[in-house]
Amino acid sequence: MYSKSYYQTENMISQHNILRHLATLYEEEKIQPIATKTYYPINADNMKKAHADVESGHMIGKVTLVSWEGK
Repeated sequence: MYSKSYYQTENMISQHNILRHLATLYEEEKIQPIATKTYYPINADNMKKAHADVESGHMIGKVTLVSWEGK
């Protein structure tokens, strides 16, 4: 997705346009992220759990970690 900006291609603006369009769709609630699991807070134990979920090969959607401990 970010190869255009990484390699500074001539048509980098198209990536901006796509991301802007996706942001608009999200703001209009026409699309939404698929987060099937959320772990709170971000710590070593929860990172291990999230990693195990992904490694299992049965994850549908995304696993997210939210907020650092104590914040």
